[in-house]
Amino acid sequence: MLELHRALTELGIPVRVATHGGPHERLLAGIPYDVLGPGQSPTRAARFVGSAIGLGDPGQSMYDDEEIRSYVLTEAEYFRAHGITVAVTGFTLTALLSSRLSGVRVITEHAGSFVPPVFERYLPPDRKPAEMDAYCSGFNRVADSLGIQGIPSLAALLLGDLSLVPEVTEVLGVSATELAAWNPDGDPGYRPNSRLAAVGPLFAHLDIPLPDHVQQFLNHPGPTIYLAMTSTPAAQIRAAIAELSTLDARILVAGTIHDPSDLADLATDRILIEGTLPSHLVMPQVDLAITTAGQGSVQTAMASGTPLLGIPLHPEQALNIALVERLGAARAATPTDNLATLATQLLDDKSHAAAAERIQKLYAAADGPAEAAELIAAQKPTS
Repeated sequence: MLELHRALTELGIPVRVATHGGPHERLLAGIPYDVLGPGQSPTRAARFVGSAIGLGDPGQSMYDDEEIRSYVLTEAEYFRAHGITVAVTGFTLTALLSSRLSGVRVITEHAGSFVPPVFERYLPPDRKPAEMDAYCSGFNRVADSLGIQGIPSLAALLLGDLSLVPEVTEVLGVSATELAAWNPDGDPGYRPNSRLAAVGPLFAHLDIPLPDHVQQFLNHPGPTIYLAMTSTPAAQIRAAIAELSTLDARILVAGTIHDPSDLADLATDRILIEGTLPSHLVMPQVDLAITTAGQGSVQTAMASGTPLLGIPLHPEQALNIALVERLGAARAATPTDNLATLATQLLDDKSHAAAAERIQKLYAAADGPAEAAELIAAQKPTS
């Protein structure tokens, strides 16, 4: 979202920033913004992540019904009060309803590459997101109570009126023309006005400094691994560190949702435990990145020319890592794999780094934020 804000501002497009608050709010320093609703405490934010797609019970919707209703009404009123015609969101799912209530066109990017022409090509035929109602029930109860269009499937929960697909064709395996030509074609699993548009890679360049002690840690000779499972419970990160600590490598651990103090007892001269870090500054300096394979972390690794070990927690992340694994730049870990074994293979086989560097060159030729901003600026409000 910060990359899109920067690109839209450079185009001279007036932008308002609104958020539900939470641990990322501090990254908005220097940008005027409004908090809608009561704000998210660290505890509520952690609970949200734990209930999210692929982690929580598919019968719930990450918010309770009263939260959904309150956010939808607050957002719709905010849109009306400020003359908003287009809402761009990363994972503020209530905007899928508030936009309907207020007649605002909603643009999303949170599906990443997990969009119909791509997942239909790579997912097994018995796994059709447009036929799954996972995580939709609460949204639909609130939509029914407000008399607005609901969300018919998991696939629809990931799509806006326009969904930006931020990936280069060579990685995606699907052309921009194919994406633009897609429409629901009467499929009841989608909202009928959903459309797709290809843009270049879109990942964060956080405007925060790399601490001196972290840079000193990275300056040491020998292989260095960056473990950035940033929206993962501390217990899972602890298990990953336990496996990786058997290697003759230095391990830099980043986080967001978990408190670094939860892992402080694991720190040694070879293991450094940190909070939020600017990954775009870290990844070019390490030999291997290990993440849960959200599109942002996958793209940051590829833009850095750094091979990646992905530990996907849900199908979207599994697809992200599969796309770069088929090009030789990454490996996907299954629950039964030993991370140390896979990490050793990636570090020892230099073909993985060479493949990541090939993708790095493709990314260097694209400007995803600028392409996305041009598309957003061209949008018209819903009728």
